[in-house]
Amino acid sequence: MIRLFDILFSCIGLIILSPLFAVVAIWIKLDSIGPVFYRQIRVGKNDKDFRIFKFRSMRVGSDTKGLITVGGKDMRVTRAGYFLRKYKVDELPQLLNVFVGDMSLVGPRPEVRKYVDLYTPEQLKVLSVRPGITDYASVEYVDENEILGAAEDSERTYIEQILPDKIRYNMKYINHQTLGEYFKIIWLTFLSIFR
Repeated sequence: MIRLFDILFSCIGLIILSPLFAVVAIWIKLDSIGPVFYRQIRVGKNDKDFRIFKFRSMRVGSDTKGLITVGGKDMRVTRAGYFLRKYKVDELPQLLNVFVGDMSLVGPRPEVRKYVDLYTPEQLKVLSVRPGITDYASVEYVDENEILGAAEDSERTYIEQILPDKIRYNMKYINHQTLGEYFKIIWLTFLSIFR
């Protein structure tokens, strides 16, 4: 049933948001050199890699200088990128991933292989479900970039504090996958963004 809502909502979202996608695409092209979309390999359900769609918010080649972005002081982020990240607009193209079945609207955020390799056997349970655009961890860590920006060692803070805590929130949904939880998380996500 959840997959049915994923297909329906992602299809409706892509149609309704297509004018916004066009405006954002033009803005990205005018703001910096490079493609409109950024496609990064993430780890999905059953430990399978897939390419996630995002609007490009960083300068081309920035991912070779580290995977963690650190809030307002990360010089790799473009001017348009700061806005796109702040309001989560850069994540909207993931509706394509939802439509084709790589992702769900709700589920654990897909991680890069580097960090998945650090998971404990218990934490690997997050790979038993489709990753999602949003979940409880996304709501709780809506200001993650700012937290990392204030950290003395952002990589260490992410690995030792944020990542385990996010997985704990992931488990909350994984252990109670119901339509009620699905719609609750979508609602909480909208509230956290508009706040």
